[in-house]
Amino acid sequence: MSYITPAEFSTKMVDAGESKIFMSTKDTLIRSFMAGAILALAAAFAVTIAVNTGNFLVASLLFPVGFCTLYLLGFDLLTGVFTLAPLAVVAKRPGCTWRGVFRNWGLVFCGNFAGALTTAVMMAIVFTTGFSAEPNAVGQKIGQIGEARTLGYASAGAAGMLTVFTRAVLCNWMVSTGVVAAMMSSSVSGKIMAMWMPIIVFFYLGFEHSIVNMFLFPSGIMLGGEFTWFDYLAYNEIPVVIGNLVGGLTFVGGMIYATHFKQSPSRKPVLGANGDMTDRMPAE
Repeated sequence: MSYITPAEFSTKMVDAGESKIFMSTKDTLIRSFMAGAILALAAAFAVTIAVNTGNFLVASLLFPVGFCTLYLLGFDLLTGVFTLAPLAVVAKRPGCTWRGVFRNWGLVFCGNFAGALTTAVMMAIVFTTGFSAEPNAVGQKIGQIGEARTLGYASAGAAGMLTVFTRAVLCNWMVSTGVVAAMMSSSVSGKIMAMWMPIIVFFYLGFEHSIVNMFLFPSGIMLGGEFTWFDYLAYNEIPVVIGNLVGGLTFVGGMIYATHFKQSPSRKPVLGANGDMTDRMPAE
């Protein structure tokens, strides 16, 4: 598997964040567009499996194929750059600024949304035979998902908003762990294995992923779901984006940076001049 230690891949995380900030507009948009499109197709794949087999666990086990594919191809998700780009600023890499971070986030959001929406339109054509018939069973299920995860949260009021936000935090805790896990190995098989595990956790537990939702909810509206664009943005996408930011940046980027990239000195006792242990500890 060619395992790379946390102390080593934490530096790779900062390097990756720096590269995201300085990436050209063209490359950022193309890579984020493709990431959104591939992840959306994986979501359609997973819903199809769940409907056809009646087993959501099987769908969850297979959904990570999309995530692994897009990262092996070097494409970018908003959830990943939420975690990586700020680390370059915190580490004081030359030329890295918060303005550069926000530029990257904005471009990746736009690219992901465009890619996911493109796939949503194409899959809606498939599910309705070119909009000439009622949605098939998978299309109907996507519409139902959209209603439950917008109007369902709205009906619960503040508790619903707290729930969607918390699910989004937990989601990017796992998804960004998958992004970082890919850096643990130098082999393709090792990267896939490391990414696959946390993605299964996020998907099976039904956490909220902003880019997956960029496909599910616009697609649900096109397929006859009884909710609106306002419902989607206000009761799902906006709180989910914020929650994904908090989850990835704190539980993954911040924690790994704090303990592996900026590791404090060991508390192991210091040997005296004669080789005896002393009570003095290295300064922290």
